[in-house]
Amino acid sequence: MKKIKYFVLPLLMIVFSITSCSDEFLDVPPTGSLSSAELSSKAGLEGALIASYSMLLGRSGFYSDSSNWFWGSVRGGEANKGTNAGDQSQVNEIQAYAAQTNNASVFEKYRTCYEGVARANAVLKLVAVAQEGVSEEDKTRISAEARFLRAHYYFELKKNFNNTPYVDENWDEVTPVGNTADLWTFIEADLKFAFDNLPETMADAGRANKWAAGAYYGKALLYQGKYGEAKTVLNNVVDNGTTANGTPYGLNNSYAMAFRSTNDNSMESVFAAQAAAGTGDINNANAGLVLNFPNGPGAPGGCCGFFQPSFELANSFRTDANGLPLLDGSYNDDANKLKTDMGVEAADPFTVDEGPVDTRLDHSIGRRGIPYLDWGPHPGKLWIRDQPYAGPYAPKKFIYYQAGIGTENDGSSWTPGYTAVNYNIIRFSDVMLMAAEAEIESNGDLGRANDLINDIRQRAANSLIEDSPASYNVGLYGAFSGQADARAALRMERKLELSGEGHRMYDLVRWGEAATALNLYLSIDGPQLNAPFAGASFDAGTDEYLPIPQDEIDLLGSDVLIQNPGY
Repeated sequence: MKKIKYFVLPLLMIVFSITSCSDEFLDVPPTGSLSSAELSSKAGLEGALIASYSMLLGRSGFYSDSSNWFWGSVRGGEANKGTNAGDQSQVNEIQAYAAQTNNASVFEKYRTCYEGVARANAVLKLVAVAQEGVSEEDKTRISAEARFLRAHYYFELKKNFNNTPYVDENWDEVTPVGNTADLWTFIEADLKFAFDNLPETMADAGRANKWAAGAYYGKALLYQGKYGEAKTVLNNVVDNGTTANGTPYGLNNSYAMAFRSTNDNSMESVFAAQAAAGTGDINNANAGLVLNFPNGPGAPGGCCGFFQPSFELANSFRTDANGLPLLDGSYNDDANKLKTDMGVEAADPFTVDEGPVDTRLDHSIGRRGIPYLDWGPHPGKLWIRDQPYAGPYAPKKFIYYQAGIGTENDGSSWTPGYTAVNYNIIRFSDVMLMAAEAEIESNGDLGRANDLINDIRQRAANSLIEDSPASYNVGLYGAFSGQADARAALRMERKLELSGEGHRMYDLVRWGEAATALNLYLSIDGPQLNAPFAGASFDAGTDEYLPIPQDEIDLLGSDVLIQNPGY
């Protein structure tokens, strides 16, 4: 190192002596870069903003995108990691609630969120020095979009890590920042600004509009337990909200339509991470879900067998004679749990469970003998990579259709599992359920909550699967007898309607039910699988959040960045 240092310094002195007659040498822009003047133009601001949107799809890894399929659904007991023990083994410890502080995938999620924050902050810095040709209207709108995105990335950090360092566009990028401040204050302020300042319609369908900001603002209020405020905001979105292109929010006719790329940005899409296939760059596709396909001959994607729904989740779709869920938890009892082909070879006969189930079971979970979109009946073990390790089920949402090969997916890389399907960070049924929850928890209008929940259940009842041998029965709730009755129905409805969409872990944590629900999940799935559940338990007070990556603590110091309890 000393040799390099002593050689370089005299060389630099010679260079500066030769060029000292003119400072033009210092004005040559680096190749492939943009100057501040270029970036502060209208086109430059829009480009910087799009760069911030792009982080919604995550980085190059499998666990960094906004779907939270692993952090919200696997950790939430809706699915097992899947595949086999050796594939992506670094996440085995996380699904067993034993994450280490140096886990690379935990760090991947953490740094991706902060890259999103940094890009949003960069936009806001550029707005402050925008060229004269940029209108005040554009500056306000671009600032509101950037603050919306910054709030999203901080919301991701809050849900997964609790409190982490907060930096905005005014940070000097030198002074160390700790994590003692509650992120909610900043998240709420950014979303309120976005709600107040974004227009109702936008030039592009993928941009956040006023109503997307309102839905996210209401969600932030709900997560903080500000139910009265959340009720006002969320009911406004339900009653008056529109998509970015001005279409009033509503439920698609069929549940399946929310998960097909040909129906992206529909009336049910409130805010989505945008994906596209066949653009010449697979990074424009939905890479975050690329592992989550059936594994076997003739299967869509053909790889890699991750994200296998859990026994506990599948059993939850059992209904009674009236088509209602078994809210007492008896769906896991031997008399009610679903019949599966666990241990049954693909060549051996198997009869599908004949009991009543919610239609959303077979829109959400691939199981033997049931049509798997338009790929024919799921063949069972033939499409499961390691059944004894992760069970008999396959993911079904976000899978491309056979009829869409070449348009709904991108086959230019190592797997055809790069798809054009958007991930809906917030979809309208989620907003409806949040509005219903706000009514219930604020001792508000239980009748309105009942109507919102039943509207969603009616759509489920209408979403039959053609040629399915299953017995479907989805009924509507009668009038709720009180808050506890309504709360139980609401919480089950979120589980059924939003399964596999990355919400479950965060719902359980904010409800204070994580330890009870997830230890139950471990007791149901653990004995049936060879997954790393032996001796696993969810420890209240620790496992609600991931550890702050040790690399970050080493960088800032443990007196500045405080580790989460229990790690």
